[in-house]
Amino acid sequence: MNTDELEHALYMAERRVLNIQTKLHRWACDDSHRRFDDLYNLVADPGFLLVAWDRVRGNKGARAAGVDGRTARSVEAGQGAGDFLDGLRLQLKDRSFRPLPVRERMIPKAGGKLRRLGIATVTDRVVQASLKLVLEPIFEADFLPCSYGFRPNRRAHDAVAEVRYLASRPRNYEWIVEGDITACFDEISHPGLMDRVRHRVGDRRILGLVKAFLKSGILGEDRLLRETTAGTPQGSILSPLLSNVALSVLDEYIAQAPGGPTAGKVDRARRHRHGLPNYRLIRYADDCAPRTQREVLM
Repeated sequence: MNTDELEHALYMAERRVLNIQTKLHRWACDDSHRRFDDLYNLVADPGFLLVAWDRVRGNKGARAAGVDGRTARSVEAGQGAGDFLDGLRLQLKDRSFRPLPVRERMIPKAGGKLRRLGIATVTDRVVQASLKLVLEPIFEADFLPCSYGFRPNRRAHDAVAEVRYLASRPRNYEWIVEGDITACFDEISHPGLMDRVRHRVGDRRILGLVKAFLKSGILGEDRLLRETTAGTPQGSILSPLLSNVALSVLDEYIAQAPGGPTAGKVDRARRHRHGLPNYRLIRYADDCAPRTQREVLM
């Protein structure tokens, strides 16, 4: 396949993927209790895999190799993208695909601390990217507006802008309490996360694929292989979506709590008279900024 043919195939695939994503999102919005039972074939669809490959190849981390030492560039220079995707699709279709452990890399943070990143193989990244293309429009229907991290058309600047807007309005939120969930990506409960995924996904093949990625293990910098009994590797393509699925429990709890954003003016005023706070939550991934309202009497 020459460059022009590949570009045309990618263009057609992107249109088809977007059309299917739009339908999935609409169906999820129309019925908050709907469980999707036939999604696996989309993950293995040639168009979804081609779009997933293009995103993996164009990602900043494309040069980083997983435990098998392969990169997107080495795949293109070797067997070629077409044969690579054909082989991957066959593995998915006959259920022989198995994710490999992620390669651990420790990144220095401020204050001398280290952040653990997990680098998946290029094959696993493509499957994760295809899986995300299928699952994201479904779960986006359930995510609340207070969540800003790793979501389409949302960014950290939007979260900061909302905090500033609500804190600057007269007789509005005056206290900003910043929170950070310690080791969030490392400590997410697998059973709890899978329960949240099952709420929307009834396809056991998809559930098995998600669980396989969670349990794939970590090859440490010390070359020792460790099991993963909790968490989702930070740095993987699927981790941000899965972390939002898990942390949406917090969003929903705050939203429904007394004094939360669903409270009416009468309830808010009553709580204020009794010295009780009213709350709003702005969350960017595992960073939270719940805001407490205490009106100032002029």
